[in-house]
Amino acid sequence: MSNEVKKVVLAYSGGLDTSVILKWLKDTYNCEVVTFTADLGQGEEVEPARKKAEMLGIKEIYIEDLREEFVRDYVFPMFRSGAIYEGTYLLGTSIARPLIAKRQIEIARETGADAVSHGATGKGNDQVRFELGYYALEPNIKIIAPWREWDLTSRTKLIEYAEKNQIPVPKDKRGEAPFSQDANLLHISSEGKILEDPWVEPDYDLILSRMVTPMAAPDTPEEITIDFEKGDPVAVNGEKMTPATLLAKLNEMGGRNGVGCIDIVENRFIGMKSRGVYETPGGTVLFHAHRAMESITLEKGAMHTKDELMPRYAELLYNGFWFAPEREMLQAAIDKASERVNGTVRLKLYKGNVIVTGRKSPNSLYDEAMVTFEEDDVYDQRDAAGFIRLNALRLRLLGRK
Repeated sequence: MSNEVKKVVLAYSGGLDTSVILKWLKDTYNCEVVTFTADLGQGEEVEPARKKAEMLGIKEIYIEDLREEFVRDYVFPMFRSGAIYEGTYLLGTSIARPLIAKRQIEIARETGADAVSHGATGKGNDQVRFELGYYALEPNIKIIAPWREWDLTSRTKLIEYAEKNQIPVPKDKRGEAPFSQDANLLHISSEGKILEDPWVEPDYDLILSRMVTPMAAPDTPEEITIDFEKGDPVAVNGEKMTPATLLAKLNEMGGRNGVGCIDIVENRFIGMKSRGVYETPGGTVLFHAHRAMESITLEKGAMHTKDELMPRYAELLYNGFWFAPEREMLQAAIDKASERVNGTVRLKLYKGNVIVTGRKSPNSLYDEAMVTFEEDDVYDQRDAAGFIRLNALRLRLLGRK
């Protein structure tokens, strides 16, 4: 086995798990290891990962700020679709995996590596998302998933291996972590341990890090405006911003107003159900604002067709098929519809609520003269009688039987 892999690119966070994986890869496969650490806006310094990798003897170390690419090329296209999984989840973890996988494959090509590796467990969705991405971009790549191979099946064994190999173990890792977290600029997910029983209420004071609870939010609403161009937000309160800066601003605004926390049980791709608490403050604000912008700019047929496509798009993304041709086909249709989604939405953020208070657009299809309850000369109400009788024809025929 040790001769099967010469060089591997590891998705490396610098934490205990991936540091153990780094050493395990070298010991088990007798191969070179290249580390790749992505800054996707997780809110933690990524540079310390360089020192840890150097300490473990790594020569080729990649640490990259991918925040703008992440929001521009992954988060925003997803939000154009209005994707939401099982009615609640805004796909914050799912959307980060394709970019990490893509960059790993690119680094493998740059460094001549013949394998890639990740730290996802054999129970979750991320192993699927990473590996579908790897295979889509490099069909013959070798993939090493240590959690499916090694015998370090407990936290105790992991720490023992680390200590045996002089890998620093943070003090808080020596005990049982109360829950597991994954973060990026779009969201923070908390799962496992104290959250595994879906009947037990989460301890939000312990869990939340990007926002306050609605109960702790200010008593005064905060009014904001968001400008859209072709379905993407481009300005907040009239100030133009880059994609990552804009999302960070919405996180700040939504977070202080208690917007965007959900406690859900979802169906994982592999079949089991999972309970999690997700913080998506900026994304929740954006989701409602985008829908409001579409409400006056999209024609009825286009909007309803888009709504029919959305669950399929969301499931593809959740399951890891970002690079699949069907996702790209759906994206093309969504992007075509989004050409009209231009204008401004006004909202109030108040104690966990996103309240739309106004919308305007140069492409608006809303016609006040047509919908007014006052007297008008553009709509003949008598026309409705024939419309109703034609639509009722099959029901009347059925009723006569």
